[in-house]
Amino acid sequence: MSVELRRTGLHLTGTPLALDAMRKTPLSFVSHGHSDHIARHERTIATAATLRFMAHRLGPVKDPMAVAYNQPFELGPLTLEVLSAGHILGSAQLRVVRGDGRRIVYTGDLNVTPSLTAEPVQVAECDTLVIEATFGHPRYRFPPKDEVLGAVETWVRQQLERGAVPVLLGYPLGKSQEAMKYLSGRGFPLVAHPSIFEVTQLYAELGVRIEPVRRFEGTVQPGEVLFFPPHQARTGALAPVWPRATAVLTGWALDPGAAHRYGAQVAFPLSDHADCPSLVGYVKATGAREVITHHGFAEELARLLREEGIDARTLGKPQQLSLF
Repeated sequence: MSVELRRTGLHLTGTPLALDAMRKTPLSFVSHGHSDHIARHERTIATAATLRFMAHRLGPVKDPMAVAYNQPFELGPLTLEVLSAGHILGSAQLRVVRGDGRRIVYTGDLNVTPSLTAEPVQVAECDTLVIEATFGHPRYRFPPKDEVLGAVETWVRQQLERGAVPVLLGYPLGKSQEAMKYLSGRGFPLVAHPSIFEVTQLYAELGVRIEPVRRFEGTVQPGEVLFFPPHQARTGALAPVWPRATAVLTGWALDPGAAHRYGAQVAFPLSDHADCPSLVGYVKATGAREVITHHGFAEELARLLREEGIDARTLGKPQQLSLF
């Protein structure tokens, strides 16, 4: 058996199983509900939360197979198990164990820093690790999350004190809910773009309540903090909100000019991904003897791992890589 990257995405060769396939496949494991990891598959293996987010975005999921963390199950000759990835609510890694006991783990998007709105990451011990390298370059070293959230709170208070509406730009699923959870706990009333509000309602259904928050209908009440998706910030939808100040929440805040690219005045490095040192540390913790990096800064992460004495290589253009 081997792992191969096809045009639809990553597959386990010799099995029907795809991993976060980008296009419709007969069978795919879906690690979490972000749009770049989901598709309308014939059959989907995912956590119940991920299936709920998929249904919200795509409509009814055909032949869903909801799986719980730490509950191994069989797929032909393989034993599969999902473990929390710490990325967003319901995010999961997949561990595949073949008949001879060899263990392969696919991480999906990973975050080792504790989240206010997601299950804590579990270290997936394995022999072969396939890991996403979104922030796999050494320049990505995030400040402690409590410091970042504290800075966001300070900025919000400053804007309110000067009479401006604080607008926080964050992805509708995951990033916004964590920042909202923090600020609601600090006493701020929240108002959210419909796309963010609807996902926040799903979080409540799944046991993660964020209050008080209301749906944005074009106006903001005194003292409220407005959450908006980044791709909507330049559409004119914010025109009625004035005076306002805008900040973006993203790991890319460490890049020069990040705030300007998002149409914001300031950028805060709040990320639901692991930074580079955390990725290296996670790889070591799994005990993997072989590591395959893909997506993002895959080459850079593989090189860092090799410098640590770990057998690591990159999965880039479509190719077949023997894992056994």
